[in-house]
Amino acid sequence: MQRVAPLPVRPVRATPVRFATLRDTVLTLAMITAVGLVSPVHAQEASAPSTSPGAATSAPMSSDTASDAAAISASQVASLPVERQVAWLDHAAHTGELAKMSDTQLVDLFQSLAPDTLPHYMELGLQRYKEYQFDLYSQQRIHGAWQDQAAHMSVRYREDPRQVYVKWLPDGRNAGQEMIYDEQKNAKELYAHQGGTFSFVSVWTPIDSGRAVAQSNHTVRELSLGYVTELYLTELKKYRAAGVDKPIKIEVLTDHGERVVAFTWETPTGQPDYYAKKSRLGLNLSHPYFSTSDSWDNNGTLFEKFTFLNVKPEHFDALTFDPKNPDYKF
Repeated sequence: MQRVAPLPVRPVRATPVRFATLRDTVLTLAMITAVGLVSPVHAQEASAPSTSPGAATSAPMSSDTASDAAAISASQVASLPVERQVAWLDHAAHTGELAKMSDTQLVDLFQSLAPDTLPHYMELGLQRYKEYQFDLYSQQRIHGAWQDQAAHMSVRYREDPRQVYVKWLPDGRNAGQEMIYDEQKNAKELYAHQGGTFSFVSVWTPIDSGRAVAQSNHTVRELSLGYVTELYLTELKKYRAAGVDKPIKIEVLTDHGERVVAFTWETPTGQPDYYAKKSRLGLNLSHPYFSTSDSWDNNGTLFEKFTFLNVKPEHFDALTFDPKNPDYKF
């Protein structure tokens, strides 16, 4: 996550909300299109770079904190203050304890946590994931028409400076396409080629041009885990202002083989006051990020669906975001 998604993904602290962005990019022979998680009206809000501290890898928990969390059972967590609930949740995810819980146990646990625990836990992900690669399944409703086949993309992402490489994989829409975006070299354009017969034709196109968004509501700058979390934190602030203090449903679901704890939020008035009328975010059971994000419009129609898989922190070299990389086909 919400236009990730629904991804409805914000703030719990008295500090400014940070924004990373999320969008994937779909290209055609004459028009190169971006696919992502934010509508044009929200894209402006989401354009500010994240100021969260942190590195590409998860910061290790101190031995004192870890031992303290290990000594507490899931049934005791609800009685702890928020900061200790967050520490326990982080420890349980890291050790695999969350993943071992039954569906009923997971629902009971998250229903018992303090309202601020999940937002603070998600902020850990903003701190930890700055440079990483992942797979993304993406579908959107464009001009009223649902994309029948999901795009399956392999993505390499660096937040600062914002750089993105995307390859569309064989089992999804627009297979064989590639795209590179590097805000240091050209902040307003992306470089891409189509798959198949015309894969030898690579072109530059503005990230917000008519051609670039012909099949999407988004731009390449929103293609990140952080955007879903940031959207969630921002929308959460509006939910609470409207008196919506908790999700209408917590459940355990499986999406593309990924088991998640899913939180469904429904807004009082829907769009355009909120990103979506209803949003569902699926929490990864091993790390502090959302693996899934689904969003519905005011008519109850699904308009975005995103699934993040195989997320892996990386330290990319100079060729990763260079079209001259011999592994790419630009």
